[in-house]
Amino acid sequence: MAGGFGGLVALLALAMIALALPLAAAWAAGAALLAIVALVLHVWPAPRRGLGPANLVTLARAVLVALLVGALAAPAWVSDHALPVAALAAVALLLDGVDGWVARRWHCESDFGARFDMELDAFLILVLCVHLLAMGKAGPWVLAIGMMRYAFVAAMRPWPWLERPLPESRRRKWVCVWQVASLLLCLLPAVGGAAATALLALALALLAWSFAVDVRWLHRTRPRT
Repeated sequence: MAGGFGGLVALLALAMIALALPLAAAWAAGAALLAIVALVLHVWPAPRRGLGPANLVTLARAVLVALLVGALAAPAWVSDHALPVAALAAVALLLDGVDGWVARRWHCESDFGARFDMELDAFLILVLCVHLLAMGKAGPWVLAIGMMRYAFVAAMRPWPWLERPLPESRRRKWVCVWQVASLLLCLLPAVGGAAATALLALALALLAWSFAVDVRWLHRTRPRT
């Protein structure tokens, strides 16, 4: 955990020197990483053991996500440095498959690691949606892309049958790829408001359709009392 904060401090120092990152963004990034670390420590099932190599990769991604959260505190700076922000988001997303590969390579797969990775992905997508809203690339409706998964989880309380595992789906993976690609493209300065709106609207429509298909399957196969 200390290494994660050390890495964040180093990246913040580099961004402040090379890109004039405001101090408010640095404090916000530190607070975001502190919250993530606190949640990890709260749910980590084996406090006497280390996180393991795969979870350490996920924690490194969390440092990049914290930087993106911190940048939300300086929207004017983000507008002037949209390309570095998009590159940072791309690195955070590209590292998504690395922790899974490390887990398989070193035989350290765990339910905690899978959940840590999934929750960080969902949070990153929400953060990118907030960035696009702050940049004026889309209206408040874009937040539905990042909030849909959280709404699905919230719906599990009144409808427990939603908690059951879903079968593997190529459709779900392709929709996820389109969603992530659309968010990254829309962060680029070359993509204007009209093009961004079209890409994001299609991403939202596909995501809503994919969720609807899964909910329908879960409802049809729910246990009968």
